[in-house]
Amino acid sequence: MKLSAQSHASIASSLREAVNKYMADGERTIVTDIHLQPKQDSGELVIFNDDDEELSRTIIEEWVDYSEDDFYAIAERIFRSEINALKDTGVLDKVAIMKPYSFVLVDEDRETVAELLLIDDEDTLLLNDELLKGLDEELDAFLKDLLEK
Repeated sequence: MKLSAQSHASIASSLREAVNKYMADGERTIVTDIHLQPKQDSGELVIFNDDDEELSRTIIEEWVDYSEDDFYAIAERIFRSEINALKDTGVLDKVAIMKPYSFVLVDEDRETVAELLLIDDEDTLLLNDELLKGLDEELDAFLKDLLEK
C-alpha cells in the first residue's frame, strides 16, 4: 500500500493536532498515552488518550479499499516514521504529559498492536522483535549453565 503525499500530510497533521492538545509551558501534569487506531474498513484514523477522549480524526483514502492482511504492519511502519519526524522537530519535548509516555498502535478492539514510540527522560531502548530474536535460547543456556555450577 502506497500512500499519497496528501495522506502522509493528513496523518502528520492529525498527529500534530493531537499533540497540540497537550502543549504547555508549565509543569508536566497529565498522565496518559496517545493511541492511534486506524480503521481499515472506513479509512479513518482516530487518535485518542487513555480516557478514550478523541484528540484527532482523519480519513486516509488508501485504507478504504485495502483488504490485505498486512494492514497493521504497514500502518505501524507509516506511524513510526511520522511520529519520529514529529519528535525530530522537537515538538514532543514541549508537551505537558508526564514521562514516560507512549504512542501506541491499537486495533479495532483497542487492543495494543505495537508500541510505536516511548518518550522518556532517560535513554530508553524500545524493544522490538529483531532485538529480542534468540533471547529465550540465550537466557535458557545461561540459566542451565548457572544451575550446573
